[in-house]
Amino acid sequence: MKKILYVMFVAAMIAGCNENKSYDSVDAARFAEVIADEEVQIIDTRTPEEFNSGHIPGAVNINIDGEDFEARISELDKSRPVAVYCRGGRRSKEAADRMVGCGLNVTELSDGILSWDGEIEK
Repeated sequence: MKKILYVMFVAAMIAGCNENKSYDSVDAARFAEVIADEEVQIIDTRTPEEFNSGHIPGAVNINIDGEDFEARISELDKSRPVAVYCRGGRRSKEAADRMVGCGLNVTELSDGILSWDGEIEK
């Protein structure tokens, strides 16, 4: 029964995530400015293994390839901006598209963490 309710919840969240908006794709210097704001929710869309090898401080790992990706992004605070990144930029662009469809204000790190020269947390 719990599984059925969970599937129904996720389906409802996905159905609600269909707005057609855009996001800002920025370089590492601008991304650093964006995440300096403590209100920004920093999301790393890589796998847990990649995340654990080093991530931007304050980031939360929401694996874009995880089964719970849609449910987890639907739980983000829509009143706060989101900064999203991955390794090279491909996954974070896909994630940003999906996030703005859920009504989130998103800034994406265009070339991923590979372009990041700021602090890394392990």
